[in-house]
Amino acid sequence: MERNDFSWMIGGAQGSGVDTSAIIFAKSAAQGGLRVYGNREYYSNIKGEHSYFRVRLSKDQIRSHVDTVDMLATFDDETAVRHAWEVRKDGAIIYDPSLGSNPIENIQTIEANVESRLYSKLDANGLPHTVDGVLEIARRNGVHIYAIPYLELLKKVGEQVGETSLSALTKMTNVMAVAASFALLDYPQDEVINAIRKQFKSKPKAAEMNVAMIAITYDYVREKYNGSFGYKLRTIPTTEKRILLRGSTTIGMAKILSGCRLQTYYPITPASDESEYLEAHENIDLEVMVDNELKSMKGAVTVVQTEDEIAAVTMAIGGALAGSRASTSTSGPGFSLMAEGMGWAGINEVPLVITLYQRGGPSTGLPTRHEQGDLRFALHTGHGDFPRIVLASGDLEEMFFDVTRSFNYAEKYQLPVVHIVDKAMANSDMTYKMFDPSLAKIERGLLIKGAVPGHEDGPFDRFKETATGVSPRPAIGTKGGIYWNTGDEHDEKGHISEDPLNRDMMMEKRMRKLDLAAEEIPLEEKVHFFGPKDAQITLVSWGSTKGAILDAMEALNAEGLSVNFLQIRLVQPFPTDYVKDVLSHAKKVIDVEMNYSGQLGGVIREMTCVPVERYIVKYNGRPMSSEEIYDAVKKIADGSAPNRIVLRNGA
Repeated sequence: MERNDFSWMIGGAQGSGVDTSAIIFAKSAAQGGLRVYGNREYYSNIKGEHSYFRVRLSKDQIRSHVDTVDMLATFDDETAVRHAWEVRKDGAIIYDPSLGSNPIENIQTIEANVESRLYSKLDANGLPHTVDGVLEIARRNGVHIYAIPYLELLKKVGEQVGETSLSALTKMTNVMAVAASFALLDYPQDEVINAIRKQFKSKPKAAEMNVAMIAITYDYVREKYNGSFGYKLRTIPTTEKRILLRGSTTIGMAKILSGCRLQTYYPITPASDESEYLEAHENIDLEVMVDNELKSMKGAVTVVQTEDEIAAVTMAIGGALAGSRASTSTSGPGFSLMAEGMGWAGINEVPLVITLYQRGGPSTGLPTRHEQGDLRFALHTGHGDFPRIVLASGDLEEMFFDVTRSFNYAEKYQLPVVHIVDKAMANSDMTYKMFDPSLAKIERGLLIKGAVPGHEDGPFDRFKETATGVSPRPAIGTKGGIYWNTGDEHDEKGHISEDPLNRDMMMEKRMRKLDLAAEEIPLEEKVHFFGPKDAQITLVSWGSTKGAILDAMEALNAEGLSVNFLQIRLVQPFPTDYVKDVLSHAKKVIDVEMNYSGQLGGVIREMTCVPVERYIVKYNGRPMSSEEIYDAVKKIADGSAPNRIVLRNGA
């Protein structure tokens, strides 16, 4: 797969500033006009285990990571031995020469099976079980090795700024790796300095120490290596206003804009980042479109960390009953605990939004890793039949606007909405053209404003049967809007009833909402279709595989292999007729998913009777790369692959 971009990776122990250094690298490139895509991988512990961050740069739009690394920036021994194998010929590895003689067996955080694989490779090459041994294999494979004496350079920084504390100086090691990377790429030093000052704007002393460090590192690299690396990185002039976004932040921003005024959560990876963002930005002063009228919004979002996920979902339900736009965010195990509350919202027709951040399962599974394993669960959560809408975003821009759609669906159709995202999107960073917030219009449905006329002395028919299944809804406390809520079946006023005719009426009333939603929701919110209609191969998928598929498609189409892509966004109610029409006319269909069983493929067969016989799946916890999809599609196209391909890349 030919590429016209640059892939950079940095790694280190968790808590050593890997995330900060990657963000500085990404910001430096983004403010220089480059397109950025980054994704973060980390273990499920607080501090010490290995984490790494990929940042891909291009002058053109990019939407995914690649497995091939052009430059690996390391400041510890584990990153060097884990990822040296991923660096391409003519690529580069930056390392600390003082770590070269370290035995691999002394790296306590490497799993036994990984250690065993490293020893096998070193033994096959007759090399010692050390960092230098691994780097020698990389050197023989044509990789440039650049030694950066971190401690020596940090001491120079200390002399220049008057800092004698070694612990304070070594905190800059991660950013020194960034500076060395940019120096080797001959990237303008000022762009890096600007990014540093923005990153540390609340810590001016730290910012200026890092600025001094950048100058010293640039001087060292230019003098020592003098343009020896073949790749150069240049700024690109642009007048387009862009923003560098992270997934979890994107959803938090969108919830504020969408009028969410109560967010509940119990801490769980990777969902917690969103609520923490909302906690830090609770005060609101903005203008939004509400029911086609521009309104000023001032106030605050109330964010509550509850004792568990059961409390989180029921508290959000309480907020929605009181008339607030309310949501809760969680991941797999937490969503399991919300099942009963979701059923209660279903039978009581409560507009509840649940943001589901998928991660590796089952049980605790892979708590900080990626998977798309919760589609079936989202469709069938809770016992009994009740309507819910399930909407799956494929990238950060969709996430932003899908938040508003989720609240609108919840209030228009008075039902729970599960907005499915995942760990890969939550922990990815990407540059976008600045979003137009006026496109996020708030629609509150049949929410009664003011007192309910004619009901001052009597109960209100909250669950009145209607042709659409949707009834006028007063917030709790509305004058004249007295009714009852219960987890039992009930009549139009909310009183418990087990009468069979009433049961039929209420069940059918509730379920009619899905027919209404299927009719009213526009096609462009249900599916996206990319590429020529008469392509040789049709890829079908959902969620965060979108970016990798689109990037792979560009490469495949450029080589003459015609590929199109059907992205399913609205999974409930399912766009049956459209999907059936597309897939029944497709020449060769391949389902691409991040789970073992190909859950979407099963749903497609169930809803359309169109069998999906070819699969590209991955379930090792690491997101799909565009290179993996490219290779798999090529093999299927030339007939050299089985009908089910399992992708296994990732460290």
